[in-house]
Amino acid sequence: MPAARESLLRAAEAALSAHPWPAVRMTEVAAVAGVSRQTLYNEFGGKGGLGRALVRRAADRYLDGVDRALTPETLTPDAARGPAVAAERLAAVAEWTVREARAQPLVRALLTGCWDGALPSPPTMGLRPGQAPPGPAELVRAVSERAAVALAPEPAQSCELVVRLALSYVLAPCADDAGPGPLLRLTGAASALLSGPNRTAGVR
Repeated sequence: MPAARESLLRAAEAALSAHPWPAVRMTEVAAVAGVSRQTLYNEFGGKGGLGRALVRRAADRYLDGVDRALTPETLTPDAARGPAVAAERLAAVAEWTVREARAQPLVRALLTGCWDGALPSPPTMGLRPGQAPPGPAELVRAVSERAAVALAPEPAQSCELVVRLALSYVLAPCADDAGPGPLLRLTGAASALLSGPNRTAGVR
């Protein structure tokens, strides 16, 4: 039941934004979603399955935002080329990464690997290989690969380095973080990477 599943995920997200995960009750999630508790268990198998679905949803939304940053609707495929455009797009990815990690604790945990008791349990526990949502290294690789494809022939190494710059700011924001200055510095770093002597050979 796709509609029921979507309603349950939205209700669970709302509950998680208001309470730590251990305090989230399946009965309340089902009631807010307008479905029975049995429907919830049929969809997710229990609270653990619901938590894993929330984590996967957060990862998918983050990557969807990366795709939007890399290929804005205002650019045609022919226009989305060249070092200046590539630097602008990578800076947009960096800004999206920092903004989403600040706004969404699940995204921050996925990108950094730092989980706490207020979130669903780390998604690798008790799962078979291939079932877990992506970890930090997998997400960085996924973003780098998407950027390299969208911005070809820019080197994948440059794309990865810009992503890692954004993650470094997620982990250790600047003390004077009262405006866009730090993110503009990320933009400058992206431009330097893609216009410097390593642009065609990749960053070594």
